[in-house]
Amino acid sequence: MDIEKELNPSIDDKFFLKKASFIARLGSGSACRSTLGFFSVWGKSDCFDFASDLYAIKYPNKIHDIYKGICDTVLIVDKEKKDVSSSMGHHLMEGHSFANDRLTQVRLNFKNLKNALESGDYNMFIKVVELEALSLHAMMMSSDQSYILLKPNTIKIINIIWKYRKENNSKICFTLDAGANIHLIYPKKEYDSTQEFIRNELIKFCESGKFINDMIGIGPLKL
Repeated sequence: MDIEKELNPSIDDKFFLKKASFIARLGSGSACRSTLGFFSVWGKSDCFDFASDLYAIKYPNKIHDIYKGICDTVLIVDKEKKDVSSSMGHHLMEGHSFANDRLTQVRLNFKNLKNALESGDYNMFIKVVELEALSLHAMMMSSDQSYILLKPNTIKIINIIWKYRKENNSKICFTLDAGANIHLIYPKKEYDSTQEFIRNELIKFCESGKFINDMIGIGPLKL
């Protein structure tokens, strides 16, 4: 897109980002959401008439300050290539017995997430994030050609997270990629305590003790 803009200086920032997201989506949904930074929306939604399946848009409404600097630590449970690719996984969702109910759940979860982001209801945020993660894997396990991408250590980590959150009144939660790895999502103010939690209780369940510390970003930068 940068080359295109050099050849056509009339391209404005809005079009630049929209097309960059569109092109990135041809590679992956995760990529198309990462071209904007901070929070974005990808996919048609009753909440935002201008949202699209073709590209992501910046989240248009004000987000509560509690989510600023939110952290994401990826726990590497399994580094091996997935047995079922994301493309094949999407294919198996076609004609799934629970597909319609899942779409209904997604719409409700998105509305609840929108409200949580704007009001600062962090408990609702946790509920939606974890429900979406577990629902995704439940659909995989109940598809026509069922498959399980979670590993035993994934389940162990989830149970430890739930126990830790309850005992420490923490705002830590988890989501899952389409595989065995866990993303720990938590406020910046809990960074130090979460790092201690990881090293004391979770690192032993990570392959070769590997994990990646990250946080919400501002989007891609030109090299």
